[in-house]
Amino acid sequence: MPAARESSSGSGPVVEAVRRAIVSGDCVPGQRLVDADLSEQFAVSRGAVRSALIELGNEGLVEHIPNRGARMRAVSLAEAIEIPEVRMVIEALCAAEAAQRVTEAEIAEPRELRERMATAVGAGVVTTYSELNNRLHRRMPETSGPRTDEGVIERLRGQSVRHRFRLAMQPGRPSVSLPEHLGIIDAICGRDPDAAERAARHHRGSMINTLRGTGNSPPFSAS
Repeated sequence: MPAARESSSGSGPVVEAVRRAIVSGDCVPGQRLVDADLSEQFAVSRGAVRSALIELGNEGLVEHIPNRGARMRAVSLAEAIEIPEVRMVIEALCAAEAAQRVTEAEIAEPRELRERMATAVGAGVVTTYSELNNRLHRRMPETSGPRTDEGVIERLRGQSVRHRFRLAMQPGRPSVSLPEHLGIIDAICGRDPDAAERAARHHRGSMINTLRGTGNSPPFSAS
């Protein structure tokens, strides 16, 4: 888990660092989170660490086990399927609003992503494609304008990161998801809100169906 760059007496640096570690996959389900270790790592008080763990627990990222302390929470497959169902509604709205609001200057980035994603899939570089995929999904709520949905999506992203990684590793999945992502990008760049909403819904629906098919795959952790 990355260390905080500067000291702070508040819980904010711990919360943000743990969130980043979850989304990047540096933290694993079932991993223990020890107050003393985190206090030393982030140069904050143990009280600040406890406050951070409570906040992360409220977000569903951390669970508190009686007499054993805190640990990263493992998300079941059933819950991992529910998460994109929620994201489908939010991201469809974000995609539609992004298509309405996107400026000519902002269009350059999704166009660049379009080319790089296609190149990564063509070369079979799944990890690069996955990183570009995450970048696209982060940019949509940002382009759609100031809203609370961005924070909600980020928390949901953290909860499902392990299942998303397994999904990305499914044989042939990138060749399926690439045209779905390109459809979202083309609709946003074309400033077509209806098409952007449909494309976002179609993509999440496809993800849900594929996740359901991973039910017999080995879990990510023993927890």
